Amino acid sequence: MSKSDLGALDEARMREKAWIGDAVLALFSRIWLLEHKDFKHQELRNKIFIRMTSNRFLSSLGEPTKVEAEIGLVYEREGLESAFSYLEGSVVPLVNSQLANLRKSNPGKKLADLV
Repeated sequence: MSKSDLGALDEARMREKAWIGDAVLALFSRIWLLEHKDFKHQELRNKIFIRMTSNRFLSSLGEPTKVEAEIGLVYEREGLESAFSYLEGSVVPLVNSQLANLRKSNPGKKLADLV
């Protein structure tokens, strides 16, 4: 999928794709959090989930609506597995980097207190 695909969308279609992308991101995030033993406490999962799906976080990847629309386009064209692979390669490295930086900047503190 190319960035030019997004440019061909009018505002209404962009928002529709973003709405779908937001749902795919939410599902991916919940599954990803459940699969990681480091995030076994529900409070921590909830905090990281909110972080992963927030516009503030997404703005690290680009304009949030466009980021979500891109996810939506991948899902619609290639299916859920491809969308999850796309998120694994784009969202997960950023989440891991941000969490590592929080831990490094605040040694001795629990991650749940930092997120």
